[in-house]
Amino acid sequence: MKRILLRSRKDPFRIVHAGAAIEENIFGNNVGNLIFSQASHKTLETSGTEVVANGFRAEASEAARINDEYDAFVIPLANAFRTSFVPHLNKLSALIEKLTIPVVVVGVGAQSDLDYGMDRMEALNKPVQRFVSAVLDRSASIGVRGEFTEKYLRGLGFNDVEVIGCPSMFMDGDRLTATREADGLGPDSAVAVNASRSALGAGDVGGIVSSNFARYPNMRYFAQETKDLALLYWGDASAVEDRHNPMPVHRTHPLFLENKVNVHLDPATWIGALREYDFSFGTRIHGNIAALLAGTPAVVLCHDSRTLELCRYFDIPHRQIRELSADVDAADLYREADFSAMHSGHAERFTRFTAFLEKNGLAHVHQPGEDGGAAFEERVRATAYPPAVDAWTSAEAGVGHRIGWLRSRHEASEAARADLAKRLKALEKETERRFQSVEKRLKSAEKTAAKAEKAAVQSLMGRVRRPVGRILRKTGLRR
Repeated sequence: MKRILLRSRKDPFRIVHAGAAIEENIFGNNVGNLIFSQASHKTLETSGTEVVANGFRAEASEAARINDEYDAFVIPLANAFRTSFVPHLNKLSALIEKLTIPVVVVGVGAQSDLDYGMDRMEALNKPVQRFVSAVLDRSASIGVRGEFTEKYLRGLGFNDVEVIGCPSMFMDGDRLTATREADGLGPDSAVAVNASRSALGAGDVGGIVSSNFARYPNMRYFAQETKDLALLYWGDASAVEDRHNPMPVHRTHPLFLENKVNVHLDPATWIGALREYDFSFGTRIHGNIAALLAGTPAVVLCHDSRTLELCRYFDIPHRQIRELSADVDAADLYREADFSAMHSGHAERFTRFTAFLEKNGLAHVHQPGEDGGAAFEERVRATAYPPAVDAWTSAEAGVGHRIGWLRSRHEASEAARADLAKRLKALEKETERRFQSVEKRLKSAEKTAAKAEKAAVQSLMGRVRRPVGRILRKTGLRR
């Protein structure tokens, strides 16, 4: 049986509860990562292939073991070509450069603004060139999420670049669940919303969330970040410290106060929950893809290139958030959305995706003789995943405030400790630098002194030799 090492934070069937999910950062900061990881796992786990999650590890020291134990290393990525990801990208490059097995990247994206500005990418050129070169030395082509990333890599001189979108949209192969239709949204409609802190600079995300919660009291915020999970699990001190924000980032936000916020720990429960909603919208690409996989109509509020290029490739209904006012109505977004191109073009996009896999030597569950992922889905249905994590209830609020206050003090203490450690390390480094500088100057001074002493002795000897020589010649002792 072949074995594939998959860059994935966790195995789809590993049960992780909230506390461990926070401590281990099982999402890799964003639960959206689990959507495309699970889709990749399902697609590649054929009757003759075992897929193993690597936990996001990228240690070059493990290259020999990986070469020995696996037949390929498959790397699903999101917006990996961004400044904050460079340290991990470099670690991946260092590992890949030591691998002798095929390495296949499925769906990497570059991150810039809505205008696809290339100037922002210049600082990334060298680490990206290193990574892509290492990958293409071990595969036929590299799969990217959309048009912007393709243009960026071709501008760096790479030709073996294929736009394949994101594996998440192919969770169910060439079948995309039909998008349910309704007459429209009303005050009693169940509306799902998602939002990202990174979108704050592009538009009034908090205002859009707040204005729509006022219209749709049955709205629920599907949060995605590990910090959101920690906020639900531990609480915070916002009520004690009187902190408020239009974005649902504090427990004082109305969505928290009415227990209308949750974080799902697994794609199965997330997609299942979204089947009960009439509409989903927001800035999270995978939050809305989860809704589309559930058959729930969704509109993405694009705030950067990573969301825009995926929406354009898959024909996912979207709007640019910079064009929207804070009081935009979800009903208008729903009414204006057209899902026909998304559905009609899905089969062709799926064929392009599977052709990419086959070109790069990867077997998949949609090939003749395979089950299309039926066995995988049966395991998913048989797995007792933990429920979504909700906010503290009102009866627990007093305890929640106290725990949140203690948690905030603990985090402040940890931050102070980390800052102190950083400053001590910097001080040690500066002290060592100064010591080396002083030592270097002492050695230089010693060398200079030695040269001066030697020159003085030579000068003295020269002055002594001349009169002594004259005396010797006069006495006839030297001719």
